[in-house]
Amino acid sequence: MHSFSSASLLELAAGEDSDFAASPRRLPLLPCLMDDAAAIGTDDDAPASPTPRERRIVVTHRLPLCTAPDPSAPVGLAFSWDPDALALQLRAGFPSSSEVIHVGTLAVSIDKAHHASVSRILYERFRCLPVFIPADLHHRFYHDFCKHYLWPLLHYLLPLSPSSLGGLPFDRSLWLSYLSANKLFADRLIELLNPDDDLVWIHDYHLLALPTFLRRRSPRVKLGFFLHSPFPSSEIFRTIPVRNELLRALLNSDLVGFHTFDYARHFLTSCSRLLGLDYQSKRGYIGIEYYGRTVTVKILPVGIDMGQLELVISSKETIAKVFELIATYSDKILMLGVDDVDLFKGIGMKLLAVEQLLEEHPQLRGRAVLVQINNPPRSEGKDVQEVQDEIGSISKRINERFGRPGYQPIVLINRTVPTYEKAAFYAVAECCVVNPVRDGMNLVPYEYTVYRQLSSALADAPKKSMIIVSEFIGCSPSLSGAIRVNPWNVNAVAEAINSAITMPDTEKQLRHEKHYKYVSSHDVPYWARSFDQDLQRACREHFHRRCWGIGFGMSFRVVALGPTFRKLSVEHIVGSYQRTNSRLILLDYDGTIIPQSSIDKKPSSEVISIINRLCTDPKNVVFLVSGRGKDELSKWFAPCEKLGISAEHGYFTRWKRDAPWESCMLAADFNWKKIAEPVMRLYMEATDGSAIEHKESGLVWHHQEADPDFGSCQAKELLDHLENVLANEPVAVKRGQHIVEVTPQGIGKGIVVENLITTVSSTGKALDFLLCVGDDRSDEDMFESISSYINDPSVPAIGEVFACTVGQKPSKAKYYLDDTVEVIKLLQGLGNASCVQPPTSEQLQVSFEGSL
Repeated sequence: MHSFSSASLLELAAGEDSDFAASPRRLPLLPCLMDDAAAIGTDDDAPASPTPRERRIVVTHRLPLCTAPDPSAPVGLAFSWDPDALALQLRAGFPSSSEVIHVGTLAVSIDKAHHASVSRILYERFRCLPVFIPADLHHRFYHDFCKHYLWPLLHYLLPLSPSSLGGLPFDRSLWLSYLSANKLFADRLIELLNPDDDLVWIHDYHLLALPTFLRRRSPRVKLGFFLHSPFPSSEIFRTIPVRNELLRALLNSDLVGFHTFDYARHFLTSCSRLLGLDYQSKRGYIGIEYYGRTVTVKILPVGIDMGQLELVISSKETIAKVFELIATYSDKILMLGVDDVDLFKGIGMKLLAVEQLLEEHPQLRGRAVLVQINNPPRSEGKDVQEVQDEIGSISKRINERFGRPGYQPIVLINRTVPTYEKAAFYAVAECCVVNPVRDGMNLVPYEYTVYRQLSSALADAPKKSMIIVSEFIGCSPSLSGAIRVNPWNVNAVAEAINSAITMPDTEKQLRHEKHYKYVSSHDVPYWARSFDQDLQRACREHFHRRCWGIGFGMSFRVVALGPTFRKLSVEHIVGSYQRTNSRLILLDYDGTIIPQSSIDKKPSSEVISIINRLCTDPKNVVFLVSGRGKDELSKWFAPCEKLGISAEHGYFTRWKRDAPWESCMLAADFNWKKIAEPVMRLYMEATDGSAIEHKESGLVWHHQEADPDFGSCQAKELLDHLENVLANEPVAVKRGQHIVEVTPQGIGKGIVVENLITTVSSTGKALDFLLCVGDDRSDEDMFESISSYINDPSVPAIGEVFACTVGQKPSKAKYYLDDTVEVIKLLQGLGNASCVQPPTSEQLQVSFEGSL
């Protein structure tokens, strides 16, 4: 069942002064959609309800609906589909058998008294579920936090000065408003969500926090997220005070989508640098391992709705407008720009480029015309007004300088342009100039290409087009035939425009055909279908894992573990420990007994005391199995007389403090070190923060203190380099956690475990208890060796086996403990149990006779 408690972890973390605490818990509105007796189904003779259809729940900030005043309508408003809304267009990519439900806000304010009736109307007619956000909260959420803080940052604009450049500094009260709005979306979704069957697809930066709210209420919800804006480099993203919370929210999705590889790469780098998460590519998919879950990262730019564009271009209004524009600009070279009015569209620099073009090419004066359609701004503020003033000032100067009666080089259209009129301009323009300084995707070049293709039949003209596109927008990589420009270089943009309009028609046609082939095959249905299929693939393991949530506030995440992988209970293992008489305890050191992050790696007096307590039990054989050198371990554990140590991954072994060290190889050839060390030294000098560790049996290159990305990249190169130069040497080159290690062949913790089990079992006392605890890749060899041993019918069975990894992660062990603190508590519990052993049968007999 879903929790509707308002006393949630997120509310607790936010504090009593937050919007969470200020707003009362809202009762579900969805039940009001079915308030008739017939809908409730009280008739015993009514036929059984059909099997529920598959559902896709599309969550966007705005519902794909148009609203218009209508006094005759029940609530004074008429609702209709918005054909230009992407959320509506993507429905064509879903399976025809699925039901699509939309969740989002309305563009108009609805009186609270009409919430239930509007919800019922929209759900029954459109399968839309409106989210009602109070006007003041919506303003703080959308206009303040989203548009004036988060959106500029995602577009690489740091708020260095208050609002002068359009960006606001971080304000915690606005962040809480953002969370409150996202929570209202989650509350609305939960009213209808069936997490076992529904697929939820969340769109864009307005709802970055929503995956955490949903995952907290339903750990197995099938959740996809697509970011339509850029994802900035980690240097920019790291400036956000709530950066970790936003990253963890995205990682609470099963599939995260981006338009380009650059955006995905920045996201992956941020996860690596801020959360320490690595990613891997497997069979064409990029995945991040996150607490037992694999979060898939998808790269696929959105397309356009070909069917919608065909309808528009074939309408009577569009055809009439096309011929009108052909007559108006018959002797002109028409260029077109279509942009929203904001800081990042580069409209001012585009106009400066046209000015430069006319100045350097006098023959174009009187002929070249740029029609600049300025879509209404999506936000409000001083920055928008400054952009509008700049555009007006530059265009006025150009027209005064180069214009004449009957000719204006710059035609500004500052109004809401109907779709048919915009389509007509696309169809007639010989060149389209799209030069934002930063933009998420920008579909203007796609629409221009399609309209030019479809309109060629109207004017009986060849199918050709030219596109000038900025390097810094999402559609640029897919337009290989466009002229790519740096919008900051005005001279280069001016030359690109000149090249475009003077290019031979045959080349224009070839470039156009190349673009049209891509755009027509990668449309919105293709994009939606691909995302939907990958989301299903990313969620197919949900019911094969056990899930539960951990963490407070926006740090909440879900731990997903295999059906046989569970936490090691101290009470359970202590009972087994007390019942057995021949025990082998194997312990890794770094990351198991001592935290990896600890600067002082020496064991504490508490650790020494606990290990000595275990070693003094005659039923125990306790071994430390580590990759560290024997001299270091001997010095640190000198107080532990009966502790066995296997150093350097088993190359050296001793059974007690006073026993001699045994080497697994009596005569080893280490001449390979003369080859490997110079190579490692080369990488050490080239990688700041790296170091070489010299062992008697091997060499280790450490890069834990290096830059995470560069260190990881260098480790891959070093691994490949060493494998090549040591191909004919009797060594193994391995990569571990922040290390690259070279050791002689036949050495490993797995071999150590086999030898120790065999030796202990050969003493004549059958081994009936085995505990093995480790944390990294080398310890997985121990777990694998134990698994092979217990599944081998030819060897004596071990009664109680506990292979345990440290940390909740995929492992070959069957048990886990969260951290080194829990490992110490476990060993302490076993040590205490050694002091209080249950009475033996002989002791019970003596006690019975004494009582008589």
